[in-house]
Amino acid sequence: MTMYNFSTNNVLMISLHGYVAAEPELGMPDTGGQVVYVLELAKRFSRLGRRVDLVTRRFEDQPEFDEVNDNFRVWRIPFSGKEFIRKEDMHDHIGDFVTNFLSAASARGQQYDIVYSHYWDAGVAGQKIAEEMGVPHVHTPHSLGSWKKHNMGLDMDKTEMEAVYRFEERIRKEFLVYQMCDHVIATTIPQADLLKEQYDVLDRHMTVVPPGMDEDRFSPIRQKDQEGLRAKLGIQPHDVLTLGRMAHNKGYDLLIEAIPTLIRLVPDARLLAAIGSEDSDQDEAGIAELSTLAQKIGVADKIEWVKYVPDEYLANYYRAAAVFSLSSRYEPFGMVAVEAMACGTPTVITVHGGLLELIDFGRQALYADPNRPEEFGAMLALPMQYENLAHELSVEGARFARRNFGWTGIAKRILEIFDTFRGSSDELGS
Repeated sequence: MTMYNFSTNNVLMISLHGYVAAEPELGMPDTGGQVVYVLELAKRFSRLGRRVDLVTRRFEDQPEFDEVNDNFRVWRIPFSGKEFIRKEDMHDHIGDFVTNFLSAASARGQQYDIVYSHYWDAGVAGQKIAEEMGVPHVHTPHSLGSWKKHNMGLDMDKTEMEAVYRFEERIRKEFLVYQMCDHVIATTIPQADLLKEQYDVLDRHMTVVPPGMDEDRFSPIRQKDQEGLRAKLGIQPHDVLTLGRMAHNKGYDLLIEAIPTLIRLVPDARLLAAIGSEDSDQDEAGIAELSTLAQKIGVADKIEWVKYVPDEYLANYYRAAAVFSLSSRYEPFGMVAVEAMACGTPTVITVHGGLLELIDFGRQALYADPNRPEEFGAMLALPMQYENLAHELSVEGARFARRNFGWTGIAKRILEIFDTFRGSSDELGS
Protein backbone atom coordinates (compact mmCIF):
# COMPACT_ATOMS: atom_id res chain seq x y z
CA MET A 1 0.00 0.00 0.00
CA THR A 2 1.47 3.31 -1.09
CA MET A 3 1.58 6.19 1.41
CA TYR A 4 1.96 9.83 0.39
CA ASN A 5 2.45 12.87 2.56
CA PHE A 6 2.08 15.81 0.19
CA SER A 7 -0.22 18.63 -0.73
CA THR A 8 -1.36 18.63 -4.35
CA ASN A 9 -0.60 22.28 -5.03
CA ASN A 10 2.27 21.76 -7.51
CA VAL A 11 1.06 19.82 -10.54
CA LEU A 12 3.25 18.34 -13.27
CA MET A 13 1.21 17.72 -16.42
CA ILE A 14 2.85 15.79 -19.28
CA SER A 15 1.68 15.71 -22.92
CA LEU A 16 4.53 14.71 -25.21
CA HIS A 17 3.42 14.67 -28.83
CA GLY A 18 2.16 17.37 -31.17
CA TYR A 19 2.54 21.14 -31.01
CA VAL A 20 1.76 22.08 -27.39
CA ALA A 21 1.86 25.82 -26.77
CA ALA A 22 0.09 28.59 -24.90
CA GLU A 23 -1.56 29.43 -28.24
CA PRO A 24 -1.41 26.10 -30.12
CA GLU A 25 -1.61 25.80 -33.88
CA LEU A 26 -4.68 23.56 -33.95
CA GLY A 27 -4.80 21.37 -37.02
CA MET A 28 -1.04 20.76 -37.06
CA PRO A 29 -0.02 17.06 -37.00
CA ASP A 30 -1.07 15.34 -33.75
CA THR A 31 -2.42 18.68 -32.48
CA GLY A 32 -6.14 18.73 -31.79
CA GLY A 33 -8.52 17.74 -29.04
CA GLN A 34 -5.91 16.41 -26.61
CA VAL A 35 -3.88 19.63 -26.77
CA VAL A 36 -7.03 21.67 -26.11
CA TYR A 37 -7.86 19.34 -23.20
CA VAL A 38 -4.52 19.66 -21.42
CA LEU A 39 -4.25 23.42 -21.97
CA GLU A 40 -7.75 24.19 -20.74
CA LEU A 41 -7.32 22.01 -17.67
CA ALA A 42 -3.96 23.61 -16.89
CA LYS A 43 -5.48 27.09 -17.18
CA ARG A 44 -8.36 26.16 -14.86
CA PHE A 45 -6.04 24.47 -12.36
CA SER A 46 -3.97 27.69 -12.25
CA ARG A 47 -7.08 29.83 -11.78
CA LEU A 48 -8.08 27.57 -8.89
CA GLY A 49 -4.76 28.23 -7.14
CA ARG A 50 -2.55 25.33 -8.26
CA ARG A 51 0.91 25.84 -9.75
CA VAL A 52 1.19 23.96 -13.04
CA ASP A 53 4.04 22.99 -15.34
CA LEU A 54 2.76 21.48 -18.58
CA VAL A 55 5.81 19.64 -19.93
CA THR A 56 6.15 18.60 -23.56
CA ARG A 57 8.80 18.00 -26.23
CA ARG A 58 10.94 20.83 -27.57
CA PHE A 59 11.63 20.58 -31.30
CA GLU A 60 11.97 22.74 -34.41
CA ASP A 61 12.54 26.35 -33.29
CA GLN A 62 10.24 26.38 -30.25
CA PRO A 63 11.22 28.31 -27.10
CA GLU A 64 11.93 26.53 -23.85
CA PHE A 65 9.04 28.20 -21.99
CA ASP A 66 5.66 29.76 -22.62
CA GLU A 67 4.76 31.73 -19.50
CA VAL A 68 0.95 31.60 -19.61
CA ASN A 69 0.26 33.23 -16.24
CA ASP A 70 1.76 33.47 -12.75
CA ASN A 71 0.72 29.89 -11.94
CA PHE A 72 1.07 28.14 -15.30
CA ARG A 73 3.80 27.66 -17.88
CA VAL A 74 4.48 25.32 -20.80
CA TRP A 75 7.97 23.84 -20.39
CA ARG A 76 9.58 22.15 -23.40
CA ILE A 77 12.27 19.52 -22.90
CA PRO A 78 14.48 18.71 -25.92
CA PHE A 79 15.08 15.10 -26.88
CA SER A 80 15.78 13.09 -30.05
CA GLY A 81 16.67 15.97 -32.33
CA LYS A 82 14.73 18.90 -33.72
CA GLU A 83 12.47 17.12 -36.20
CA PHE A 84 8.79 16.43 -35.55
CA ILE A 85 8.09 12.89 -34.27
CA ARG A 86 4.68 11.30 -34.88
CA LYS A 87 2.96 9.94 -31.80
CA GLU A 88 3.07 6.48 -33.43
CA ASP A 89 6.88 6.72 -33.48
CA MET A 90 7.36 7.96 -29.91
CA HIS A 91 8.09 4.46 -28.52
CA ASP A 92 11.86 4.68 -28.88
CA HIS A 93 12.33 8.18 -27.47
CA ILE A 94 10.51 8.19 -24.12
CA GLY A 95 13.57 7.19 -22.08
CA ASP A 96 15.47 10.20 -23.44
CA PHE A 97 12.67 12.50 -22.34
CA VAL A 98 12.58 11.06 -18.82
CA THR A 99 16.35 11.44 -18.41
CA ASN A 100 16.43 14.99 -19.76
CA PHE A 101 13.43 16.14 -17.77
CA LEU A 102 14.61 14.72 -14.44
CA SER A 103 18.03 16.28 -14.99
CA ALA A 104 16.50 19.68 -15.80
CA ALA A 105 14.08 19.52 -12.86
CA SER A 106 16.90 18.59 -10.47
CA ALA A 107 19.13 21.41 -11.73
CA ARG A 108 16.31 23.90 -11.17
CA GLY A 109 15.32 22.47 -7.79
CA GLN A 110 11.86 21.86 -9.20
CA GLN A 111 9.54 19.68 -7.14
CA TYR A 112 5.99 18.48 -7.71
CA ASP A 113 3.23 16.99 -5.61
CA ILE A 114 1.47 15.02 -8.34
CA VAL A 115 2.07 13.89 -11.92
CA TYR A 116 -0.84 13.99 -14.37
CA SER A 117 -0.04 12.42 -17.76
CA HIS A 118 -1.93 12.27 -21.06
CA TYR A 119 -1.91 9.51 -23.71
CA TRP A 120 0.18 6.37 -23.46
CA ASP A 121 3.53 7.97 -24.40
CA ALA A 122 3.35 10.53 -21.60
CA GLY A 123 1.91 7.82 -19.35
CA VAL A 124 5.04 5.70 -19.70
CA ALA A 125 7.20 8.74 -18.98
CA GLY A 126 4.96 9.98 -16.18
CA GLN A 127 5.07 6.65 -14.35
CA LYS A 128 8.88 6.62 -14.32
CA ILE A 129 9.04 10.27 -13.24
CA ALA A 130 6.47 9.79 -10.46
CA GLU A 131 8.33 6.75 -9.15
CA GLU A 132 11.64 8.62 -9.05
CA MET A 133 10.07 11.68 -7.40
CA GLY A 134 8.03 9.59 -4.99
CA VAL A 135 4.73 11.27 -5.85
CA PRO A 136 1.36 9.97 -7.09
CA HIS A 137 0.68 9.51 -10.81
CA VAL A 138 -2.76 10.07 -12.35
CA HIS A 139 -3.28 9.26 -16.03
CA THR A 140 -5.82 10.05 -18.76
CA PRO A 141 -5.54 7.70 -21.79
CA HIS A 142 -7.51 9.82 -24.34
CA SER A 143 -7.61 6.80 -26.67
CA LEU A 144 -6.88 3.10 -26.20
CA GLY A 145 -4.62 1.02 -28.41
CA SER A 146 -6.82 -2.10 -28.18
CA TRP A 147 -9.90 -0.19 -29.31
CA LYS A 148 -8.08 1.60 -32.12
CA LYS A 149 -6.46 -1.64 -33.31
CA HIS A 150 -9.81 -3.43 -33.41
CA ASN A 151 -11.55 -0.70 -35.38
CA MET A 152 -8.71 -0.03 -37.80
CA GLY A 153 -8.32 -3.76 -38.32
CA LEU A 154 -11.70 -3.78 -40.06
CA ASP A 155 -10.30 -1.69 -42.92
CA MET A 156 -6.50 -2.15 -43.00
CA ASP A 157 -4.09 -4.95 -43.76
CA LYS A 158 -2.94 -6.25 -40.36
CA THR A 159 0.74 -6.45 -41.28
CA GLU A 160 0.76 -2.91 -42.65
CA MET A 161 -1.22 -1.66 -39.65
CA GLU A 162 1.25 -3.13 -37.17
CA ALA A 163 4.23 -1.74 -39.07
CA VAL A 164 2.77 1.78 -39.02
CA TYR A 165 1.15 1.89 -35.58
CA ARG A 166 3.05 -0.71 -33.50
CA PHE A 167 -0.13 -1.59 -31.63
CA GLU A 168 1.24 -4.67 -29.87
CA GLU A 169 3.99 -2.65 -28.21
CA ARG A 170 1.63 0.23 -27.44
CA ILE A 171 -0.94 -2.06 -25.80
CA ARG A 172 1.77 -3.73 -23.70
CA LYS A 173 3.00 -0.34 -22.47
CA GLU A 174 -0.53 0.91 -21.87
CA PHE A 175 -1.27 -2.11 -19.70
CA LEU A 176 1.77 -1.43 -17.54
CA VAL A 177 0.87 2.26 -17.13
CA TYR A 178 -2.76 1.53 -16.20
CA GLN A 179 -1.71 -1.13 -13.68
CA MET A 180 1.10 0.86 -12.06
CA CYS A 181 -0.28 4.41 -11.90
CA ASP A 182 -2.28 5.50 -8.86
CA HIS A 183 -5.46 6.39 -10.71
CA VAL A 184 -6.89 6.43 -14.24
CA ILE A 185 -9.29 9.14 -15.38
CA ALA A 186 -11.40 7.80 -18.24
CA THR A 187 -13.23 10.33 -20.38
CA THR A 188 -16.29 8.19 -21.16
CA ILE A 189 -18.20 5.23 -19.74
CA PRO A 190 -17.42 3.01 -22.77
CA GLN A 191 -13.72 3.83 -22.34
CA ALA A 192 -13.93 2.86 -18.67
CA ASP A 193 -15.59 -0.43 -19.66
CA LEU A 194 -12.75 -1.15 -22.12
CA LEU A 195 -10.15 -0.34 -19.48
CA LYS A 196 -11.72 -2.98 -17.27
CA GLU A 197 -12.25 -5.57 -20.02
CA GLN A 198 -9.05 -5.15 -22.05
CA TYR A 199 -6.56 -3.86 -19.45
CA ASP A 200 -7.83 -5.36 -16.15
CA VAL A 201 -8.14 -1.96 -14.43
CA LEU A 202 -9.88 -2.13 -11.06
CA ASP A 203 -13.05 -0.09 -10.57
CA ARG A 204 -11.63 1.59 -7.47
CA HIS A 205 -8.58 2.80 -9.42
CA MET A 206 -10.64 4.58 -12.06
CA THR A 207 -13.04 7.54 -12.34
CA VAL A 208 -14.99 8.76 -15.38
CA VAL A 209 -14.64 12.52 -15.91
CA PRO A 210 -15.68 13.83 -19.35
CA PRO A 211 -13.68 16.43 -21.28
CA GLY A 212 -14.72 20.07 -21.07
CA MET A 213 -15.25 22.97 -23.43
CA ASP A 214 -14.88 26.75 -23.13
CA GLU A 215 -18.40 27.79 -22.22
CA ASP A 216 -17.57 31.49 -22.71
CA ARG A 217 -16.29 30.97 -26.23
CA PHE A 218 -18.81 28.42 -27.50
CA SER A 219 -22.31 29.82 -27.07
CA PRO A 220 -25.46 30.17 -29.20
CA ILE A 221 -26.64 33.30 -31.00
CA ARG A 222 -30.06 34.60 -32.10
CA GLN A 223 -31.49 33.28 -35.35
CA LYS A 224 -31.47 36.84 -36.72
CA ASP A 225 -27.73 37.07 -36.06
CA GLN A 226 -27.18 33.63 -37.57
CA GLU A 227 -28.52 34.83 -40.92
CA GLY A 228 -26.01 37.70 -40.99
CA LEU A 229 -23.20 35.37 -39.97
CA ARG A 230 -24.02 32.98 -42.81
CA ALA A 231 -23.91 35.83 -45.32
CA LYS A 232 -20.53 36.95 -43.96
CA LEU A 233 -18.97 33.46 -44.12
CA GLY A 234 -20.64 32.35 -47.36
CA ILE A 235 -22.48 29.52 -45.62
CA GLN A 236 -25.88 28.48 -46.97
CA PRO A 237 -29.01 27.70 -44.88
CA HIS A 238 -28.77 23.93 -45.47
CA ASP A 239 -25.02 23.42 -45.11
CA VAL A 240 -23.78 20.50 -43.02
CA LEU A 241 -20.45 21.22 -41.31
CA THR A 242 -17.84 18.59 -40.55
CA LEU A 243 -14.56 19.60 -38.99
CA GLY A 244 -11.37 17.97 -37.78
CA ARG A 245 -7.98 16.58 -38.65
CA MET A 246 -7.47 14.29 -41.64
CA ALA A 247 -7.57 10.75 -40.25
CA HIS A 248 -9.14 7.46 -41.31
CA ASN A 249 -11.05 7.00 -38.09
CA LYS A 250 -12.91 10.30 -38.60
CA GLY A 251 -15.09 8.65 -41.26
CA TYR A 252 -15.21 11.50 -43.76
CA ASP A 253 -15.56 8.96 -46.57
CA LEU A 254 -18.61 7.52 -44.81
CA LEU A 255 -20.09 11.00 -44.55
CA ILE A 256 -19.58 11.59 -48.28
CA GLU A 257 -21.37 8.29 -48.98
CA ALA A 258 -24.33 9.64 -46.96
CA ILE A 259 -24.69 12.75 -49.12
CA PRO A 260 -26.89 11.14 -51.84
CA THR A 261 -29.52 10.33 -49.20
CA LEU A 262 -29.22 13.81 -47.71
CA ILE A 263 -29.79 15.59 -51.04
CA ARG A 264 -32.71 13.34 -51.95
CA LEU A 265 -34.40 14.62 -48.81
CA VAL A 266 -33.01 18.17 -48.88
CA PRO A 267 -32.04 18.97 -52.50
CA ASP A 268 -30.16 22.19 -51.75
CA ALA A 269 -28.09 20.69 -48.91
CA ARG A 270 -24.30 20.86 -49.11
CA LEU A 271 -21.37 19.55 -47.10
CA LEU A 272 -18.97 22.14 -45.73
CA ALA A 273 -15.81 20.08 -45.16
CA ALA A 274 -13.26 21.82 -42.93
CA ILE A 275 -10.77 18.97 -42.90
CA GLY A 276 -7.05 18.92 -42.22
CA SER A 277 -4.36 21.28 -41.09
CA GLU A 278 -3.11 24.54 -42.53
CA ASP A 279 -0.13 22.99 -44.28
CA SER A 280 0.28 19.22 -44.63
CA ASP A 281 1.08 17.10 -47.70
CA GLN A 282 -0.48 14.11 -45.95
CA ASP A 283 -3.73 16.02 -45.53
CA GLU A 284 -3.65 17.04 -49.20
CA ALA A 285 -3.40 13.38 -50.21
CA GLY A 286 -6.29 12.40 -47.95
CA ILE A 287 -8.51 15.20 -49.22
CA ALA A 288 -7.67 14.23 -52.81
CA GLU A 289 -8.93 10.70 -52.09
CA LEU A 290 -12.13 12.09 -50.62
CA SER A 291 -12.61 14.33 -53.66
CA THR A 292 -12.19 11.33 -55.94
CA LEU A 293 -14.83 9.43 -53.95
CA ALA A 294 -17.21 12.39 -54.18
CA GLN A 295 -16.78 12.52 -57.96
CA LYS A 296 -17.30 8.76 -58.23
CA ILE A 297 -20.67 8.87 -56.48
CA GLY A 298 -21.74 12.10 -58.16
CA VAL A 299 -21.77 14.55 -55.25
CA ALA A 300 -18.61 16.57 -55.93
CA ASP A 301 -20.70 19.68 -56.63
CA LYS A 302 -22.34 19.32 -53.22
CA ILE A 303 -19.11 19.72 -51.23
CA GLU A 304 -17.38 22.96 -50.29
CA TRP A 305 -13.79 22.20 -49.21
CA VAL A 306 -12.63 24.62 -46.51
CA LYS A 307 -9.61 22.52 -45.39
CA TYR A 308 -8.81 24.52 -42.25
CA VAL A 309 -10.74 26.92 -40.03
CA PRO A 310 -8.55 29.27 -37.95
CA ASP A 311 -9.25 28.93 -34.27
CA GLU A 312 -10.64 32.47 -33.92
CA TYR A 313 -13.37 31.69 -36.49
CA LEU A 314 -14.28 28.25 -35.20
CA ALA A 315 -17.28 29.18 -33.03
CA ASN A 316 -18.84 31.22 -35.85
CA TYR A 317 -18.53 28.31 -38.29
CA TYR A 318 -20.36 26.10 -35.81
CA ARG A 319 -23.08 28.75 -35.34
CA ALA A 320 -23.61 29.32 -39.06
CA ALA A 321 -24.05 25.66 -40.02
CA ALA A 322 -27.51 24.10 -40.28
CA VAL A 323 -26.23 20.80 -38.86
CA PHE A 324 -22.91 19.57 -37.48
CA SER A 325 -21.78 16.04 -38.35
CA LEU A 326 -19.51 13.71 -36.36
CA SER A 327 -19.25 10.63 -38.60
CA SER A 328 -16.29 8.86 -36.96
CA ARG A 329 -15.79 5.14 -37.30
CA TYR A 330 -14.72 5.35 -33.66
CA GLU A 331 -14.34 8.37 -31.42
CA PRO A 332 -13.26 8.21 -27.75
CA PHE A 333 -15.33 11.32 -27.09
CA GLY A 334 -15.87 13.91 -29.82
CA MET A 335 -15.15 17.34 -28.38
CA VAL A 336 -15.99 19.08 -31.66
CA ALA A 337 -19.55 17.79 -31.34
CA VAL A 338 -19.86 19.21 -27.82
CA GLU A 339 -18.53 22.57 -29.05
CA ALA A 340 -21.05 22.59 -31.91
CA MET A 341 -23.90 21.76 -29.54
CA ALA A 342 -22.79 24.53 -27.18
CA CYS A 343 -23.08 26.93 -30.12
CA GLY A 344 -26.70 25.88 -30.64
CA THR A 345 -26.08 23.84 -33.79
CA PRO A 346 -28.21 20.68 -34.27
CA THR A 347 -25.72 17.84 -34.16
CA VAL A 348 -25.60 14.27 -35.49
CA ILE A 349 -23.04 12.06 -33.75
CA THR A 350 -21.69 8.59 -34.41
CA VAL A 351 -22.95 5.57 -32.49
CA HIS A 352 -19.31 4.46 -32.24
CA GLY A 353 -18.22 6.88 -29.54
CA GLY A 354 -18.40 7.94 -25.93
CA LEU A 355 -21.01 10.69 -26.36
CA LEU A 356 -23.66 8.13 -27.32
CA GLU A 357 -24.18 7.05 -23.71
CA LEU A 358 -24.87 10.63 -22.58
CA ILE A 359 -27.23 11.90 -25.29
CA ASP A 360 -31.02 12.00 -25.09
CA PHE A 361 -31.87 11.21 -28.72
CA GLY A 362 -34.15 13.75 -30.40
CA ARG A 363 -33.81 16.22 -27.56
CA GLN A 364 -30.11 17.08 -27.25
CA ALA A 365 -28.74 15.53 -30.46
CA LEU A 366 -29.33 12.81 -33.03
CA TYR A 367 -27.15 9.78 -33.65
CA ALA A 368 -26.69 7.20 -36.38
CA ASP A 369 -24.24 4.59 -37.66
CA PRO A 370 -22.03 6.21 -40.35
CA ASN A 371 -21.36 2.72 -41.74
CA ARG A 372 -25.00 2.81 -42.89
CA PRO A 373 -24.99 5.84 -45.21
CA GLU A 374 -28.75 5.97 -45.77
CA GLU A 375 -29.33 6.06 -42.02
CA PHE A 376 -26.72 8.74 -41.43
CA GLY A 377 -27.92 10.86 -44.35
CA ALA A 378 -31.50 10.72 -43.08
CA MET A 379 -30.43 11.94 -39.63
CA LEU A 380 -28.55 14.85 -41.19
CA ALA A 381 -31.69 15.82 -43.10
CA LEU A 382 -34.15 15.70 -40.21
CA PRO A 383 -33.33 19.07 -38.54
CA MET A 384 -33.53 20.76 -41.96
CA GLN A 385 -36.92 19.22 -42.66
CA TYR A 386 -38.52 19.94 -39.29
CA GLU A 387 -38.02 23.40 -37.84
CA ASN A 388 -39.40 22.48 -34.42
CA LEU A 389 -36.89 19.62 -34.11
CA ALA A 390 -34.03 21.93 -35.11
CA HIS A 391 -35.09 24.45 -32.45
CA GLU A 392 -35.36 21.72 -29.79
CA LEU A 393 -31.91 20.36 -30.63
CA SER A 394 -30.44 23.88 -30.67
CA VAL A 395 -31.73 24.89 -27.25
CA GLU A 396 -31.41 21.59 -25.41
CA GLY A 397 -28.09 20.73 -27.03
CA ALA A 398 -26.57 24.01 -25.85
CA ARG A 399 -27.94 23.52 -22.33
CA PHE A 400 -26.59 19.97 -22.23
CA ALA A 401 -23.12 21.00 -23.42
CA ARG A 402 -22.73 23.99 -21.15
CA ARG A 403 -24.07 22.32 -18.00
CA ASN A 404 -22.09 19.11 -18.37
CA PHE A 405 -18.86 20.12 -20.07
CA GLY A 406 -17.73 23.56 -18.88
CA TRP A 407 -13.98 23.40 -18.20
CA THR A 408 -14.03 24.92 -14.71
CA GLY A 409 -16.43 22.29 -13.44
CA ILE A 410 -14.40 19.52 -15.05
CA ALA A 411 -11.18 20.88 -13.52
CA LYS A 412 -12.75 20.93 -10.04
CA ARG A 413 -13.76 17.29 -10.40
CA ILE A 414 -10.21 16.29 -11.33
CA LEU A 415 -8.70 18.32 -8.49
CA GLU A 416 -10.98 16.46 -6.10
CA ILE A 417 -9.29 13.26 -7.28
CA PHE A 418 -5.85 14.81 -6.79
CA ASP A 419 -6.80 15.99 -3.32
CA THR A 420 -7.54 12.43 -2.25
CA PHE A 421 -3.75 12.23 -1.87
CA ARG A 422 -3.54 15.12 0.62
CA GLY A 423 -1.96 14.37 3.98
CA SER A 424 -0.92 10.84 4.86
CA SER A 425 -3.80 9.20 3.03
CA ASP A 426 -3.66 5.71 1.62
CA GLU A 427 -3.36 4.97 -2.05
CA LEU A 428 -6.31 6.44 -3.93
CA GLY A 429 -9.23 4.10 -4.01
CA SER A 430 -7.92 1.68 -1.36
